[in-house]
Amino acid sequence: MSDEGHEGASWPSVPLHEAHWVIRLFSSSRYFSAFAVLGTFLAAITLYVYGTLVVVQLIWETIEDYRISVEGVRHLQVVFIEMTDVFLLGTVLFIVAFGLYQLFIQPDLPVPTWLKITQLDQLTERLIEVVGVLLSVTFLAAAVEGDIGENLLESGAAVAIVIAALSLLLVVTHRHPVTKKTSIED
Repeated sequence: MSDEGHEGASWPSVPLHEAHWVIRLFSSSRYFSAFAVLGTFLAAITLYVYGTLVVVQLIWETIEDYRISVEGVRHLQVVFIEMTDVFLLGTVLFIVAFGLYQLFIQPDLPVPTWLKITQLDQLTERLIEVVGVLLSVTFLAAAVEGDIGENLLESGAAVAIVIAALSLLLVVTHRHPVTKKTSIED
């Protein structure tokens, strides 16, 4: 699935006067990914801002209400867990935006090494990892709030199976073939 040994793709350059119009069209079509980059970037910012506003509003309402109770703590736990889920999704969208930008527009973008994307498989791997975390956080919020009810075991098993399948996918797609050493003494 991955192109091992290749550290990123370079776009072929052909002098404009020699390139056929179809080649020019296809080679410049990579810039259409800027729409996806902009869309995911704006979605991430929206989630961050909206999530922050929800947290600030919840804190304000908690201070105004000034009642201390176990139910109040549970409510705070659930909402803060759900907001963590929102912030994680925003982070995923940022990673997608940066990854698409690096893959299609500017491969040498100065980013931290953990955010460096040179192949589509790297972006997919990061997405799969965060989806597992999102599923776990969503299940935790539902379990704490009691939305699951009597189906706690079934819902937990379903989430665990999905996370296990995603983990297996990561292991299988990133397995390197083992080379056998042959012996002359046979």
